[in-house]
Amino acid sequence: MTDSTGGHGPGKAHGGRDRFWAVWGAHSQCQLGRSAGAEKLGLGSEVDLHVYEVPVEYHTVQTLVPALWKQYHPLLVVHVGVSEMATTVTLEKCGRNHGYRVRDNSGRCPDAQCCVAGGPDCIDSVIDLESVCKRVNASGLGVAVSVSKDAGRYLCDFTYYTSLYLSHGRAAFVHVPPLGKPYNGEALGLTLQAIVHDILELLEDQEQIHCEQHLL
Repeated sequence: MTDSTGGHGPGKAHGGRDRFWAVWGAHSQCQLGRSAGAEKLGLGSEVDLHVYEVPVEYHTVQTLVPALWKQYHPLLVVHVGVSEMATTVTLEKCGRNHGYRVRDNSGRCPDAQCCVAGGPDCIDSVIDLESVCKRVNASGLGVAVSVSKDAGRYLCDFTYYTSLYLSHGRAAFVHVPPLGKPYNGEALGLTLQAIVHDILELLEDQEQIHCEQHLL
């Protein structure tokens, strides 16, 4: 499952459909909030992909994201956001629980400027995103990919932390630059396809290793 969220900071959010097409490319046939036909996105027919737009509102994230996890019980959730500050496709390694002082599109901040009361200050993704970064950069797509430890303390970070908390780290967040700065929609779409494909491969390998160790 994947979703598109707001920008890296206030005033940086793009329209939901713009974010969606910037990531998947204009050749896709998907609809937000519905099964996306993963085979059309280069992920294979065995992948059951759902795409949702998440509004730039803290209170909506606090209800919608847990509801989606409960509804689908996904193997993986990949969150995607557009950042005006990004010059590369950026894999976020962790989400932060505190410091949400900037108001959202509804003019609100979360209670106590916190995502989950009593939750750890920082949660890392269990996915080896450094490895994913190296693999995609070596794939010859021509799009630079980097890794970050700061998702911005706004809706992207807030959404990411929520998923990491609910899934015990089984989530990822990808920040992409705006269309044309410098990459077009097709380049960004192919890069995200490669990222999701590599993450799924890593999770499959980890599961196989776990099963083998269990048998021993």
